[in-house]
Amino acid sequence: MTAPLTLPLDERSSQLAPSDADVLDHGREILRAEGNAVLRMAGALDGAFCRAVRMIAGCSGKVVVTGIGKAGLVAQKISATLASTGTPSHFLHPAEAMHGDLGVLRRDDIVLGLSQSGETEEITRLLPHLAAAGVKIIALTGRADSTLGRAAAVVVATGPVREACVLGLAPSTSTSILLALGDSLALVTSSLRRFTHEDFAARHPGGSLGRQLMRVDDAMRPLAQCRTARPDETVRSVFSQPLPSRRTGAVMIIDDAGMLAGIFTDSDLARLFEHRNDAAIDGPIHGVMTSRPTTVTAGLRLRDAVAVLESRRLSELPVVDADGRPLGLLDIVDLVGLVPSEPAAAIGGDTVPLTGSAAA
Repeated sequence: MTAPLTLPLDERSSQLAPSDADVLDHGREILRAEGNAVLRMAGALDGAFCRAVRMIAGCSGKVVVTGIGKAGLVAQKISATLASTGTPSHFLHPAEAMHGDLGVLRRDDIVLGLSQSGETEEITRLLPHLAAAGVKIIALTGRADSTLGRAAAVVVATGPVREACVLGLAPSTSTSILLALGDSLALVTSSLRRFTHEDFAARHPGGSLGRQLMRVDDAMRPLAQCRTARPDETVRSVFSQPLPSRRTGAVMIIDDAGMLAGIFTDSDLARLFEHRNDAAIDGPIHGVMTSRPTTVTAGLRLRDAVAVLESRRLSELPVVDADGRPLGLLDIVDLVGLVPSEPAAAIGGDTVPLTGSAAA
């Protein structure tokens, strides 16, 4: 452990202030201490962890997570992770439990109790009441022979822990281990439950996560708000028509069978003007459109569609149904800032969930 960065009052005036190097060394030492403790815990996992996971996975009620102080804050996070990854859960404050909140517990619930010492008074006072209610306990605690450990059906023991605090007192290493163990229990259980992207999206409709898991159907411009044309219409007549309520840089060409025949963009029009190609401007749009453009199918996650736009350097992307009929259009103007940029998804050929070929 590195030397403390603070000194007794009577010594401070005679000592130099810690340098930035000292501060960095101390910070790194704390991170290493906590990280190494989590790695040691990973190596120490045994059958008790498996029993705890299967007990949670088989729970027909809720996983009620409890703890107090710093362990209580960790317990709240673990409960939130369980709930968001497919395991019904809520946090129970052990002090409030003794004043009526025990009423939230049912016999088919499980209590996940956090206490490094296993002797936390607010937790141990709960134990007889949990036993009377027939509620089983999983304990995350330092010792299996602690009061909490003896009351539990399963104990995932963290073992002796030296806190990273220079005084060895402030919960730091112990709470890092508890948090990591809770995440591990929640995520392994989620895997056993075969939790899917769709399940995750249903629980995270808002914020950045919700936007990443949106479907293209939720972000596209519906067909009624898009520019469309028949293959035999001239370019000039198409662009002389009134624009929809929101301007878009692409026209979808739809044949008599209602199928997407091609796409024609403002960039295509600009090239015709640059080359003074009046004959093409007054000719049928099917002669200058991009046939079989890149499309995405309805139901695709929006972030995957954004990856297609980035990888193909497109500004517009038609959305079609399973038969290839156009349903709407993704316009990059509408998507700016909506989905965080990620590495483009690999695209095998022109499909995967795509249909058609890349636009020229």
